[in-house]
Amino acid sequence: MASSDAACPSEVEIELFPFIRVYKNGSIERLMGTDTVPASLDANTGVASKDVTIDPATGLSVRLYLPPAAAAAGGAKKLPVLVYFHGGGFMVESAASPTYHRYLNALAARARALAVAVEYRRVPEHPLPAAYDDSWAALSWAVDACAAGPAGPEPWLAAHGDASRVFLAGDSAGANIAHNVALRAAAEGLPLQPGAAVAGVMLVHPYFWDPSNTMAPELEVRIRREWRFMCARPDAEVDDPRICPTSAGASARLAALSCVRVMVAVAGDDFLAAKGRAYHAALLASGWRGEAELVDTPGQGHVFHLLRPGTKAAAEMMDRVADFISRA
Repeated sequence: MASSDAACPSEVEIELFPFIRVYKNGSIERLMGTDTVPASLDANTGVASKDVTIDPATGLSVRLYLPPAAAAAGGAKKLPVLVYFHGGGFMVESAASPTYHRYLNALAARARALAVAVEYRRVPEHPLPAAYDDSWAALSWAVDACAAGPAGPEPWLAAHGDASRVFLAGDSAGANIAHNVALRAAAEGLPLQPGAAVAGVMLVHPYFWDPSNTMAPELEVRIRREWRFMCARPDAEVDDPRICPTSAGASARLAALSCVRVMVAVAGDDFLAAKGRAYHAALLASGWRGEAELVDTPGQGHVFHLLRPGTKAAAEMMDRVADFISRA
């Protein structure tokens, strides 16, 4: 299928507003999240960024963010590594979008962390599990690069990244990815590098479903339709553990998480808020031995901290996320 951001003359086959239209001629129109900005030295934060291709065959790449704290430490003290997965319903946005570029510049500086923003393959050109597989590959690459030395694939990570303090984070669909990558890390272990560890996981306004029926009927229908589209399978069900972490067998899966801290953030006016709260409750009830924190922001909508970064609520969210990383 070809991608296009221009109006397409063919008849619409699928529309998932506000994300995407797919036309009967196979063309795709993304309705949001198509703008990009280049990697740069950010004048406001002093954070340097660059793009690195991991796998030319699949197009998997990352955007790295190196804060001024790296130069101040002079290599004597390594920084936590934040692997970040952007949101956008698995369909839109990118690691290079202005929204995420601005946010990760600010977060890397505030948390004094080396950030790795993952450019995973998107739906519908690449149905799930492509995004999950790419995100796991990016995490594996980052951990390896931290220990590879100057001759390794990425000098910033080799010089400044601490593989024993890896954080996984994302918003919306990216939070869904962070959860699933954390489960895979618990099941398989971080590749190759002894001492490497996921220290914490942050799920901000996660794109989950659960059987609590806390959404309006039309939103329940929307989630089911989106999930079938994401998987490119008309028989895909929302009790799939990848989107429903509270489904049958949840306690055993959640209890196996190897990180010691999880933060779940929800927004009071977000239709997904109840699903995030249900995840937090299931994690507490699972027997997992870590520390689970719920950040519940009343009167705010989905990803408010990205859409309105200058607000008091966004500043408070930045403080909570940065503090979560800094405590490692």
